[in-house]
Amino acid sequence: MKIWAIADLHLSFGDANKSMDIFGPQWVGYTDQIEKNWRASIVDEDLVLIAGDISWAMRPELAKVDLGWIESLPGTKVMIRGNHDYWWTSLSKVRAVLPPSIHVIQNDVFEWNDICIGGARLWDTEEFNFNGYIEYRENPKAIVKEKNSAEQKKIFEREIQRLEVSLKQLNQKAKMRIVMTHYPPISATMEDSIVSGLLEKYNVDICVFGHLHSVKKGVEMFGTKNSITYLLTSCDFLDFNPLIVYPC
Repeated sequence: MKIWAIADLHLSFGDANKSMDIFGPQWVGYTDQIEKNWRASIVDEDLVLIAGDISWAMRPELAKVDLGWIESLPGTKVMIRGNHDYWWTSLSKVRAVLPPSIHVIQNDVFEWNDICIGGARLWDTEEFNFNGYIEYRENPKAIVKEKNSAEQKKIFEREIQRLEVSLKQLNQKAKMRIVMTHYPPISATMEDSIVSGLLEKYNVDICVFGHLHSVKKGVEMFGTKNSITYLLTSCDFLDFNPLIVYPC
């Protein structure tokens, strides 16, 4: 039994207008690449962590086709919400449309074969940024909104509270404690952060996350600090190949 991770699937099987092709040729046919790589490595006995930005759907019932595609792939899956998961409304409505092999974390934890998994979405923080690591691509369909720093801070602080609610429920006797966040919890160069301090407090072993796209080739990012391994798992960063997390 193995644990794998891949984030930012950005599925749009139910809405052709949400194609990811506009972000570069690497996104053409990417779901076929993911499926091929997934089936080549992952079996039903494995667990797959999906750290947010799952579907472009706007309502839970509209996400069913994307969730059905994930369901068709091998393994048990556990997910957290990303900043583009607009379909993720109330937890009861989300769980009502989940297929049997998919589970979600929201203010709680998921336990699997003596592995305990927690997490929260997080948000933008002024502690660090990744401007020097990203080849930015404009979305021609995006509506650009000016960022409100006070509002950003408010959301980030709320997400920190949600993360700690989950962390407090981590089983300290588990063989492995894993946390998923959508936004990166630490800078690329691994300076201490608010989130890294929390992860250390609750004895987390591994943190997987996504959100970053179009990362420049050959740059060094993340790693292990104070016994926690930080893994970026955005699907385009992984060349659409799920990353083995444990055993590794």
